[in-house]
Amino acid sequence: MIVKKTLHKEKKNKGGAWTWIPTLYFAEGLPYVIVITLSVIMYKRLGISNADIALYTSWLYLPWVIKPFWSPLIDLIRTKRFWIVAMQLVIGAGMAGVALTIPAPDFFRFTLLFFWLIAFSSATHDIAADGFYMHALDEGEQSFFVGIRSTFYRFAIIFGQGILVILAGHLESTLTVSPAEIRVISSPEKFFENTLIIDSSSVKPMEGQLRVIAQPDTLEISTKPQTKQTVDFYVNFVRKMNIINGFSKTDVVVPDTADSMEPVGNIGIVKFMLSNKPGDDEEIVVNLNYHEGDKNFNVIAGNKLVFNSSNWNKPAFALVQLEPYVNEKTEAVFKLEPVKVPLAWIITFGLLAALFFIFFVYHNYLLPEPKTDKPVLSAGFQKITSEFFRTFFRFFEKRKIVWIIAFLLLYRLGEAQLVKMVGPFFLDPKSAGGLGLSTSDVGLIYGTVGVAALVIGGIIGGILISKHGLKKLLFTMLVAMNIPNIAYVYLAYAQPDQIWIVYLCVIIEQFGYGFGFTAYMMYMIYVSDGQYKASHYAITTGFMALGMMIPGMFSGIIQEAVGYQLFFVWVCIAAIPAFIAAKLIPLNPAFGKKDRK
Repeated sequence: MIVKKTLHKEKKNKGGAWTWIPTLYFAEGLPYVIVITLSVIMYKRLGISNADIALYTSWLYLPWVIKPFWSPLIDLIRTKRFWIVAMQLVIGAGMAGVALTIPAPDFFRFTLLFFWLIAFSSATHDIAADGFYMHALDEGEQSFFVGIRSTFYRFAIIFGQGILVILAGHLESTLTVSPAEIRVISSPEKFFENTLIIDSSSVKPMEGQLRVIAQPDTLEISTKPQTKQTVDFYVNFVRKMNIINGFSKTDVVVPDTADSMEPVGNIGIVKFMLSNKPGDDEEIVVNLNYHEGDKNFNVIAGNKLVFNSSNWNKPAFALVQLEPYVNEKTEAVFKLEPVKVPLAWIITFGLLAALFFIFFVYHNYLLPEPKTDKPVLSAGFQKITSEFFRTFFRFFEKRKIVWIIAFLLLYRLGEAQLVKMVGPFFLDPKSAGGLGLSTSDVGLIYGTVGVAALVIGGIIGGILISKHGLKKLLFTMLVAMNIPNIAYVYLAYAQPDQIWIVYLCVIIEQFGYGFGFTAYMMYMIYVSDGQYKASHYAITTGFMALGMMIPGMFSGIIQEAVGYQLFFVWVCIAAIPAFIAAKLIPLNPAFGKKDRK
């Protein structure tokens, strides 16, 4: 229950707007980036497929799409101040819910439920915070603090995409090891190798984060059947070697000699080692699990392995068997994943829950209570409802509204798909077409220098529009937004080892995105101009979110169907409809110029 503080009633707090605007807009931006970006990286690290990640996390845009429909309720019921502190408490509870359900067997479903709660609460918080800003400050203060609120919103993006991802990556590396990914392929041309060469030489310590090394990382299994006797021999061989080297306590099974010559599915053997020695008392438990692809492959030995300081450089073995009825080329991906990876994300979301509880307490005490911030029920529910629908339909009476909506939906068609797959692309190993970066690398690259380039591009774009006008720069900004996506085509084909190349490509793409997105934001303002500015701007933000949600839903399916290389080529092609729509929208040539009459 939120208790009203009479100490602050009908007056501003003693510290002034500086005490609450930075924290309020930081708290506004953080849930958005957590739901839209951080959730993608978390699910990727917890083994969810790209198609499922893109489809289900894209639906999380929906609250921001439809928030204009319930925004009148924020005016009708209670004060903006009430909604702000209440939503911060609910968001904190949602973060705690994510942390508590990550260990659950059906964690994907439960965490998505809590992300939905956070998304709706965050969209409601956005409505209340923006309204409260206009109630709590006079016109001069609003102008002065508009840059401050935008800056701290950007800080929240940097914190969510950068610092939080780096923190989770650090916890992953501290608590456990980076996983290994094995691509398994059935091959009609390959024969099973009946001899196994055991490399008993010790592994030299490797630099970098402690990780599992798989040899080979691409395993070919012949589709030609093998006898049950041969398979039983290798199953027991793998189990015996893992017991001798201290990786497993599974007993060796006495083979059933009945029907020993019966044909069964063929097998392949993969070897695992650690890149470096763990702590003397540290025990690293890993599981080899199916990740994605054809389900006709099964791990029949070496499912669970235990590494420690005495066996880290010895070979651990696993055996993968193909179903006997498979006679054509197919493939699947398996991951050897440490069981402690979820703990890093549990801690991360636990800290976020605590942070939002602090926001709740802080703002409940320090937010001013302006006289004008009160429910408008006195105006009459019927009158308010009819006025809302009138303003809504006025938007759709605008000239060339079909092309306006097309432009709002298509402007970021390529970027909407790109942004969903960038995290998985960075994290996937090179054998799966990715770059094989660590979680911390992704946070540092995409969440810090990437956001900095985004902000700089936006500032330069705003300056140029104020000088030349939006119409003169619109096509230039569309080019700037979409052409840099070719950088990801290069990364997908070249898969460079030099990290500075990845940094450079991300900086180019994000700068172009920030520069080009300025035109989109200015056109939203242009479309919203008139008697119902606030309501119409809220509608344009809904179309903006819808333009990100729908393409993002299908991006994972497209990527899995064609691979990262052709997916990024498709992203570049997807920019074409935006150029067509931009040619057909209404736009005053003088709009955006600072000195226009």
